[in-house]
Amino acid sequence: MPSEHPTLADYLASWSQGDPVLIAVAETISALTAASAELSRLIAEGPFVRGLGETIGDAGGGDVKKFLDVESHKLFKSALEKAPVAAMGSEEADAAEVLNDGAALVVAIDPLDGSSNIDTNVSIGTIFSVLPVPDGMSPDAALLQAGKEQVASGFILYGPQTTLVVTVRDGTHIFTMAPDDRVFQLTRRDLKIAPDKAEYAINASNERHWPAAVQAYMRDLKAGRDGPRRQDFNMRWVGSLVAEAYRILIRGGIFLYPGDARKGYEKGRLRLVYEAIPLALLMSQAGGAATDGVTPILDIEPESLHQRVSLVFGPPDEVERIAQYYEARPGDGNSPLFSERGLLRG
Repeated sequence: MPSEHPTLADYLASWSQGDPVLIAVAETISALTAASAELSRLIAEGPFVRGLGETIGDAGGGDVKKFLDVESHKLFKSALEKAPVAAMGSEEADAAEVLNDGAALVVAIDPLDGSSNIDTNVSIGTIFSVLPVPDGMSPDAALLQAGKEQVASGFILYGPQTTLVVTVRDGTHIFTMAPDDRVFQLTRRDLKIAPDKAEYAINASNERHWPAAVQAYMRDLKAGRDGPRRQDFNMRWVGSLVAEAYRILIRGGIFLYPGDARKGYEKGRLRLVYEAIPLALLMSQAGGAATDGVTPILDIEPESLHQRVSLVFGPPDEVERIAQYYEARPGDGNSPLFSERGLLRG
């Protein structure tokens, strides 16, 4: 009788069906999750291990580097050295690192997203993207392929449970690490983002810096029943990208982290290659969408490993609605609901 909760290993074995390329993908995901189990243990020991949340340097662009950022990078690099991975592009390294010459895959990874929350016991995570290395393409170039070329992506959330959210382009699924044997087991299959959840996630403290289109969109949401949307909305903001993404996958809502007028934020703050691109595939496989405000994230061809981008994700209709705010009358801050091309015009 099949188990109620198949293991990740069983799921990947059934999915790969003996295909050499798919087996390589399965081995890579297995390596990532093995490292994540060790990282989960290390995070849980935080109060008893001095210095895990200690700031040890500047990661560039205003980001700080924690001790656990460095340790997580080492864990995943060591794991991927034993997998069919040619190179790893990590937030914690200036350039791609060669692992296995001639291997079929590359991995882009944020080893520990949300590390600024280590000391506050907020959920943090690991985000990853798995890409093929086409014939004749260097591993460095393979890491800069458009997101639509991904063969798999996912994130591991270190929270009340250690949870893997993953897609191998056959839907978005959740595997939870069992506390007794630390084996990932399937707990939710084929997630679908709720289309009508009246919640939004945005850092409202930056409102004065937002572009006019985002200010107009937020003004309409905050007007609630008295505004053009004719319903009330609730705001949620954790400040941890993986936690925001997980909530939206589970219960719906919209996430926005737009570029703004501050120095260094003009093109957005999140990283395209190892944050936005893997999340975009997860969202699309769950029936959602992700853009930079207008352009689908999966269509953007990265120019550099650490390129920044604006990010919007959630149900397709709401993501498209935000694009209409950008496109209706760029820069004037008016709602597109009543513009000449607006939602409420014939």
